[in-house]
Amino acid sequence: MTPVACGECGTQVLCEKFSPAHTQVQWTEEAGAVCPRIAAEVATGRPSARVRSCEALRAGIEAAVLAGRLEVPADV
Repeated sequence: MTPVACGECGTQVLCEKFSPAHTQVQWTEEAGAVCPRIAAEVATGRPSARVRSCEALRAGIEAAVLAGRLEVPADV
């Protein structure tokens, strides 16, 4: 898995691409404390691993793909 950081708050998650549409995101415990969107969900009792994403992080993941830091398998 590849570390990817959010351009807005700096939260780092681990990502892996299986196809252009399929991205696996593994949150770290730190993400629940650093990202204001995830922290708001965690404050309600939801585990950080259950928070699907935020738009700023999604943009960071897409930027990592475009920059070649997060690779999409060629055989899909």
